Amino acid sequence: MNQFEDYDKEVAAIRAYNQPVFDAFQGWLQASGLTAKTIKKHLDNIDFFTDYLTYYEPLCRLDEADEGDVASFLMDWYPRKAMWASVSSTKSYLASFRKFFKFMGQTGRLADDRVAEILDTLKQQREDFLAAIEDDEEDDWW
Repeated sequence: MNQFEDYDKEVAAIRAYNQPVFDAFQGWLQASGLTAKTIKKHLDNIDFFTDYLTYYEPLCRLDEADEGDVASFLMDWYPRKAMWASVSSTKSYLASFRKFFKFMGQTGRLADDRVAEILDTLKQQREDFLAAIEDDEEDDWW
């Protein structure tokens, strides 16, 4: 078996592991009374984050993500990889991450201290995340 087959198998295993978490998050969002459109947006955002978590080594499951993963995604990967990256879409990701990690904590999937660190990072670095997108938008003047 070559390294690409190993990688593909590991990504498939992580996706299979994440699916019940993702499904439970969807149910949690539905129970909170959000509109179908808002729920879809949060799910799409978290799904794209799962792509990031399996893009580079070491590969990471949703319940292994930490504040460094979230910050790296919002400061670097998302602005470079998402054609739709904008200030408004970044604000949408911030909201999705807040909801997702609150869900992870409330359901015991992540330790309270890790949830607190992630939520603090989202709050403390909010302006840095938005500036990363603004800087990237300015570079696209071509």
